[in-house]
Amino acid sequence: MRKVKAAIIGTGFIGPAHVEAARRLGFVDVVALCEKDEETAKAKAAQINIDRVYWNVDDLLNDKEIEVVHNCTPNNLHFEVNRKIIESGKHVISEKPLAMNSSESRQLVEMAKKAGVVHAINFIYRYYPLVRHARSMVQRGDVGEIYHANGSYTQDWLFLPTDWNWRLVPELSGESRAVADVGSHWCDCVQYVTGLKIKRVYAHLHTIHKTRMKPKKELETYAGKVLQPEDYEPVPINTEDYATVAFEFENGAVGSFTVSQCFAGRKNRMFYEISGSKCSLVWDQERPDELWVGYREKANEIVMRDPSLLTPEARPFAHYPGGHPEGYPDGLKNFLWRVYSAVAEGSSEWDFSTFEDGHIEMAIVDAVLASHRSKQWVEVTP
Repeated sequence: MRKVKAAIIGTGFIGPAHVEAARRLGFVDVVALCEKDEETAKAKAAQINIDRVYWNVDDLLNDKEIEVVHNCTPNNLHFEVNRKIIESGKHVISEKPLAMNSSESRQLVEMAKKAGVVHAINFIYRYYPLVRHARSMVQRGDVGEIYHANGSYTQDWLFLPTDWNWRLVPELSGESRAVADVGSHWCDCVQYVTGLKIKRVYAHLHTIHKTRMKPKKELETYAGKVLQPEDYEPVPINTEDYATVAFEFENGAVGSFTVSQCFAGRKNRMFYEISGSKCSLVWDQERPDELWVGYREKANEIVMRDPSLLTPEARPFAHYPGGHPEGYPDGLKNFLWRVYSAVAEGSSEWDFSTFEDGHIEMAIVDAVLASHRSKQWVEVTP
């Protein structure tokens, strides 16, 4: 595999994870980063051992050595930064959400296709071995007709009224918070496994902490720092801490999911249950090496993440023998492996989540917001 030179824009929580995963591939050289100012850029570059630094996106994009750019900026910058990357002719890997709304995301899909660049979005849970195994079970008919899907994505990192992050500010994160941030992952994963698109939604959103105490100086995501009372100021909150969404698939099957970042004890629990005419499937991201398979007339099964037990479609995503756990960093590596392989080989056969998938998720978020406002079912119209 030929070497590919890459750069990253934004080095908060997720940026360094991208760098680490890309380096593990062995044929990706992350040569540059861009941050909001010179001081931050140089400090971050020293932390993750990158020599070339920029504090202006245009300057980075003028670097002719760079083929691929990772967009790990805050949500409000996604559209503009993705647009610039595409216009520069470089391949783009974006964090989700793709943009602030489906109008912007639609533009990005059209631009990327016209430019002929590789375009990918990080829906990481598609790339876990047992998620792939579940998808292949559905595809070969082992699950039967899909009747129902339900589940949740719950966390507790915004549990306290003193917990603060830029995602709490609509101007930076968008009109939806919990649904756009983690609900998008749940919808993408379940649509991917079932092969069915969500057709319409009925949503209820709720803000638990209507006022939060904002630190007077910036904190990174998951920083978990303890401050004194005088270090805070009260700020009103008008994005959702919690949501429950009922939905209908395109085949008429129904389901529901709950999302929250205020459920004590849930660190990063992305959980789904898919019920079919032959069996049911359950997977929990906090127990990623197990897939529960439920039957009516025989004993239930636990499929372990062991390459010798997985379907041929799932086996390449498991890199270690059974009993050697693989999780979040490995899912990110599997995602980037697929993207960078397409770049290095010039392949048009893509097996990764693209800007089109990001646009579909933005359309679901828009429909969820419209449903909450109208208290009615709303069609998803990507």
